[in-house]
Amino acid sequence: KMVDPTLAEMGKNLNEAMKMLEDNQRKVEEENEKKYVRKDIPGPLQGSGQDMVSILQLVQNLMHGEEEEETSQAYRLQNVGEQGHMALLGHSLAAYISVLDRERLRKLTTRILSDTTLWLCRLFRYENGSAYYHEDDREGLLKICRLVIHTRYEDYTVEGFNVLYTKQPVIYISSAARTGLGQALCNQLGLPLSCMCRVPCNTMFGSQHQMDVALLDRLIKDDVESGKLPLLLVANAGTPGAGHTDKLGRLKELCEQYNMWLHVEGVNLATLALGYVSSSVLAATKCDSMTLTLGSWLGLPAVPAVTLYRHEDPSLSLAAGLTSSQPVEKLRALPLWLSLQYLGHDGIVERIKHASQLSQRLLENLKNLDFIKTSVEDELSSPVVVFKFFREYSNRDQTSHAAQASTIQHPIISNERLIYDTFNQWLGEQLAQLVPASGVDVVELEDEGTCVRFSPLMTSAVLGTEIQDVDQLVDCLKMKIPVLTSTLQLREEFEQEVRRTVGLLYIEDLSWPGLGVVRYNYHSDGKNDDKQEKELEKINTELLKKLNELESDLTFSLGPEFGGQKNCVYIGMVTEDLDVSELVETIAATGREIEENSRLLENMTEVVRKGIQEAQLQLQKANEERLLEEGLLRQIPVVGSVLNWFSPFQASPKGRTFNLTAGSLESTESTYVSKAQGTGTTPPPTPTSSLAKQRLPGQKIFKRSLRSSDALSETSSVSHCDDLEKMDQRPPTLSPGQERGPLETEKTEVQEEAAQATKTDTEDVQSDKLPHDCAKVEEQGSQR
Repeated sequence: KMVDPTLAEMGKNLNEAMKMLEDNQRKVEEENEKKYVRKDIPGPLQGSGQDMVSILQLVQNLMHGEEEEETSQAYRLQNVGEQGHMALLGHSLAAYISVLDRERLRKLTTRILSDTTLWLCRLFRYENGSAYYHEDDREGLLKICRLVIHTRYEDYTVEGFNVLYTKQPVIYISSAARTGLGQALCNQLGLPLSCMCRVPCNTMFGSQHQMDVALLDRLIKDDVESGKLPLLLVANAGTPGAGHTDKLGRLKELCEQYNMWLHVEGVNLATLALGYVSSSVLAATKCDSMTLTLGSWLGLPAVPAVTLYRHEDPSLSLAAGLTSSQPVEKLRALPLWLSLQYLGHDGIVERIKHASQLSQRLLENLKNLDFIKTSVEDELSSPVVVFKFFREYSNRDQTSHAAQASTIQHPIISNERLIYDTFNQWLGEQLAQLVPASGVDVVELEDEGTCVRFSPLMTSAVLGTEIQDVDQLVDCLKMKIPVLTSTLQLREEFEQEVRRTVGLLYIEDLSWPGLGVVRYNYHSDGKNDDKQEKELEKINTELLKKLNELESDLTFSLGPEFGGQKNCVYIGMVTEDLDVSELVETIAATGREIEENSRLLENMTEVVRKGIQEAQLQLQKANEERLLEEGLLRQIPVVGSVLNWFSPFQASPKGRTFNLTAGSLESTESTYVSKAQGTGTTPPPTPTSSLAKQRLPGQKIFKRSLRSSDALSETSSVSHCDDLEKMDQRPPTLSPGQERGPLETEKTEVQEEAAQATKTDTEDVQSDKLPHDCAKVEEQGSQR
């Protein structure tokens, strides 16, 4: 059968456009000229027009900006696949079909709408239902609310809000519902926020993410007694956070009792297409309406969400906006109509089944991991897996640990809760970075706090998640658990060590995922606050630089970009073999060294400045004395030369030398007499750390030997290090009969004298070369 040439050309153009947009390779000339093209600056419309290739190239440049090009992996286009191309083709076909004559358009749109609605109702076991297709996933619920208002208030079409004023409607939503859902409904319906009632979840029995049915019953009774009209109840088949399902059977009975409308939404509705469905989710087939988000479930881009509902009065559905008399409005279902035919019934079920298998495999692996708590509603079939890192208390026996391994219900102290939230935030970010195909994210739950969520129904079809990705996720989790456990254990020890160490200040930052935060305290000598703050910043910045130069496995940083403490050193995650005492001692010793060097430089600068001033005064005085000794006649240019020729004046050159070591000003007469520079005062020897640690070959800094730590105590290990130092200081043992010769004795004495002697920096300060000499003295001071 012949294919319409226009349709064939449309499909060809779409394929070419998609290939061009999905191609991330650029030519070198385009990259060089990229900064100069008019792609980010709005300009006038070109009069001659452009061809399709140029326009698509412009779209590609806008999609891949300069920022995205630097991190092309993070902003790479989703590989939509063939089924995605069908969905995109539907939007092009909708524009083409809309130009058909009215009769053909009516027949075609009716067929598309009827087929799609029939397929979806059979797939998700929703008998005798109608469908509304919408772009915003909240729009379907909004239309349902208007339908219920038209149904319950017969005069609403005529009298409008006056009818609502006499008997205020009430919409009930769960406290675990999407954030801002109630406010959005009230704003769009023109209702006050008092018409929205949030129903708390269970606190004593059942899941803490399920709506409290008994409390809901009391709330409805109170509203009825106060003259209000219970209108609609929004329930969850998979809460946005934990993926739990409300007790839909009991909620349906309650809605029938009070003549209320029951609307259900959630990711667990996707499992209705499977052969086995849990009874809690299966009860959703009896509700009055449900919203399905097929785009994320099946990995279909730009397809509308669908709200299935049952209502017998088509006129009220038309008044509420659920149906339309315009054929073009019915073309919203065209992308979904094409995609469902391409996938087929088996393909749709297979995708949803694959996502369920991924979550089940992860759940089975998490059961075997220590320090991991899961929060799932049904261990047999749970499309959403929520887990967190949590370390049991030491007094909790293993029996209770195994009994409660699948539920997060342990009360946590406020500070401890914040620490665990911080650690789980870090864990979720690390897993998402290491295994991006898994689609894990971080979620904040009211009772459990910060958790890691794995919802393959929402991500696997888009990201292409496979079984090996789940296995890789578990392997990464196994590697991160020891790090989290060790850091949590050593965190308190680190705090105690820092508080015992003079010169260090422990900064409590519960939002930092790591060992802790420390600041080196600068000992100010009467300096003002601004100068002290600058000096503190300088020392801690230099301290951070020197710590990062050490060959260690630790990460030192300035902390988070926003919200962190200033002038601090943030230490990241650590392992169990960390020597906390050595780490704290190194930080304190490095800080003291930086402070001493800073003080020495300041003192030396002041001493050099005063020495130069004193040298200037002494040289000026020496010049005056020389004038008195030579006489006035020798100062006259011509007469002085003749007089010096007949009677030369013998005067020893006088100068000043500045001893940087002693900080004193001395005469240069001895230098000119001996023709050699004096040694001056011997500088004190540089102190060395008395706590130098003996390391095994290949052992990094801040690592303690696990073998010695298991066999020896801390005291015995320190005494062992002292013995090693004493052994190093002993002279080599001579065998019997072996004596040291006189030449060896002399060499030893000379070496000892050379080791103690140091070079003294001196500089002559002459009156005729004073500025140059001052610069020399300052340069030598800085080198010193």
